[in-house]
Parts: sequence; C-alpha cells; structure tokens
Amino acid sequence: MTETDCLFCKIVDRSISAEIVAETDDALAFRDIDPKAPVHVLVIPKRHMASLAAADEGDGTLLGAVLLLARDVARAEGVEESGFRVVTNTGEDGGQSVAHLHAHVLGGRVLHWPPG
Repeated sequence: MTETDCLFCKIVDRSISAEIVAETDDALAFRDIDPKAPVHVLVIPKRHMASLAAADEGDGTLLGAVLLLARDVARAEGVEESGFRVVTNTGEDGGQSVAHLHAHVLGGRVLHWPPG
C-alpha cells in the first residue's frame, strides 16, 4: 500500500472526513468508527508509517508525539483519573487492520486483561 492509498493518510489530508478530537503538528486524534469502549480514539502520526515495526531509530520524537497526544486525549475525554489503555496493534497476527501506525486510546469503562 502506498501513502496515497492509505485511509489514515486521507484523514490527515482531510480528503476523508473523521471526527477529529485533537491535533498537533505531528499527530492527529480522531474517534474510532467502531468503538470498543465509551472512549475510543485513534492517535496517528501525520507522517505515514506502516506500523511500529516500520519505525527506525530516528522516529523517537514522532513516536513520543503520538503517545503524548494519547495522554492529552485521555485527559480531554475525562478518563485520565479513572484509567485508560493505549494499544498499538502491529501486523496481521497482532490485529492491525490499517497499515498506518495508530494507537487506540480506550477508556470510560473497566477494561479487562487479557482482552477478549
């Protein structure tokens, strides 16, 4: 898949609409269209990166920006105090369904481990 075919890149460039909840220069957060919890927001780097496995040593700042925005989303959504989960699925066996790195911010209910 190329960057021009990537669903999440199209959300970044606004050619596909999404309910955007937060944004920085490097990352974008939007509501998942199939939520698994009362709060379910995806946080992505604006630059295309297929997965966490595709990150290299120079991507630390970008990865940090994704996690910091995930933290900010949890605060803004009111789940920082009660607790939340940040999950990044990588590869087919890891459950990754879109080939663009994304972190799921989940909260608003008790989250069990391991997930079902």
